[in-house]
Amino acid sequence: MRVLYATGLIIVVDQVAKLLVKGFTIPMLDFYHAGVPLGASYPILGNFLRLTFIENPGMAFGIDVGGKLFLTIFSVVATIGIFVYLFKIREEAFVIRFSLAMILGGAIGNLIDRVFYGVIFGEGSLFYGKVVDFIDVDFFNIDFIGFHLSRWPVFNVADASVSIGVVLLLIFHRRFTEAEQPNLSLATTVSVEGMKDSPSQVNIDSSSSSQSSS
Repeated sequence: MRVLYATGLIIVVDQVAKLLVKGFTIPMLDFYHAGVPLGASYPILGNFLRLTFIENPGMAFGIDVGGKLFLTIFSVVATIGIFVYLFKIREEAFVIRFSLAMILGGAIGNLIDRVFYGVIFGEGSLFYGKVVDFIDVDFFNIDFIGFHLSRWPVFNVADASVSIGVVLLLIFHRRFTEAEQPNLSLATTVSVEGMKDSPSQVNIDSSSSSQSSS
């Protein structure tokens, strides 16, 4: 379960980046960070990579399914499920556990926004916060059956972590599954051969007993 350190690091990086973009206040220290104006966009690597601050009431990459409360509850259930599953496979290959740790970190990062940001920033009640997105990447143009995409939907560190974790899981889970197949086949072959040898041994033993009786 040491992979949970990766989960914690992802959460910290994600939340620090979001607070720097959105802005925050520490009253006890009389400190205020203005952040970036909502909707503002600044080039980082020309037009290819920009910092664009938007707030997303839906899922990752702006996908909106169901209401805010539904999405928040779904995120809570999914996060708990991933954690339980990660505990159950704690003896599996590191890359599999690391992939799930990345997914878990991203899920918790966005869950914090949905659960607490509404209350923290005075924009809504508990469970009704919006997710902070700010990474704006150029994308090759897609124009297919009326669907057009020129830039990737704005996302955040948590979204990127979930996406990378899913890709790694798809790649390496299949690889480790295929690696286990030869061992399974070998064990099956040995068992079958053992079953074939058993009747012969019984016949030999029976013949020996008959000869001794004679």
